[in-house]
Amino acid sequence: MANFTNQDVMKLREQTGVGMMDCKKALVATDGNFDEAVKYLREKGMASAAKKASRVAAEGLVKCVVSEDKKSAVAVEINCETDFVARSDQFIDLTSKIAQHLLTSSATTVEQALEEVCCQECGKTVNVLIAEATAAIGEKISLRRFTRFHLDGNGLISSYVHMGGKIGVLCEIKSNARQEDLAELAFNICMQIAASKPQVVGIADVDSSQLEQEKEILTVQARNEGKPEAIIGKMVEGRIHKFYKEVCLVEQEYVRDSALSVKQVIADVAKKVGEDITVTRFVRYEMGEGIEKRVDNFVDEIAEQLKSIK
Repeated sequence: MANFTNQDVMKLREQTGVGMMDCKKALVATDGNFDEAVKYLREKGMASAAKKASRVAAEGLVKCVVSEDKKSAVAVEINCETDFVARSDQFIDLTSKIAQHLLTSSATTVEQALEEVCCQECGKTVNVLIAEATAAIGEKISLRRFTRFHLDGNGLISSYVHMGGKIGVLCEIKSNARQEDLAELAFNICMQIAASKPQVVGIADVDSSQLEQEKEILTVQARNEGKPEAIIGKMVEGRIHKFYKEVCLVEQEYVRDSALSVKQVIADVAKKVGEDITVTRFVRYEMGEGIEKRVDNFVDEIAEQLKSIK
């Protein structure tokens, strides 16, 4: 039996960017010798991008795909290092191919998705396709995340992608109304989510611990402002209402008509079609959010180079 641990497998994956199963096979084949395993993967053409694994991939694309019956959908973020590559045909094609696969995939994690065969025609896993693209393009490419929705019952899933892949939104709506009567509303709500960045659908969905923390912060703020204790409770209540209008989708001002709330817009359409309409969930991806981007200071870099010239 090969002498290696799960930590060795994870380390090999982090260094090479190759999938977990292939890393395990490499360690088995090399009797747990880490350096030989790296060499093994490179010889197989799978770790040609190993030296790029430590680079920051904060650019890329968000892609949304919705099934023809509008009952299944997926949002996917795939990253690269530069916007130039993100706009290339090869990267766009790779993103589309992986997103289309994930629409019907059974994977629930990125690790599982990387090990799946992406297309039966080529017989290659998602991980191999990414490794090949990394080698061909010359930048680190990674599947960062994906979310899949499947709707049981009546309604539809809609999507919206902003700025060619900078922001992607999926929104699920349940209703007995016809899909064609819901399509415009669903699309407009997707645009609302893209623009206003809600965190949850409604007040009932706000996490209780988050709410309590917000109340504590607002209470301290009011005291720091020198407000009398007798009115602080009322002030906090009013500010919590404002907080709800920021984080809850249906409580937000409608971006297309600030005189209305999203809740009112939904109610108006429901009255028109004669059926209840409920937004049940949504997901909003913003490309590169949460990734610390490298900032190159070319002025300082050039100045340092000039100092070294005598």
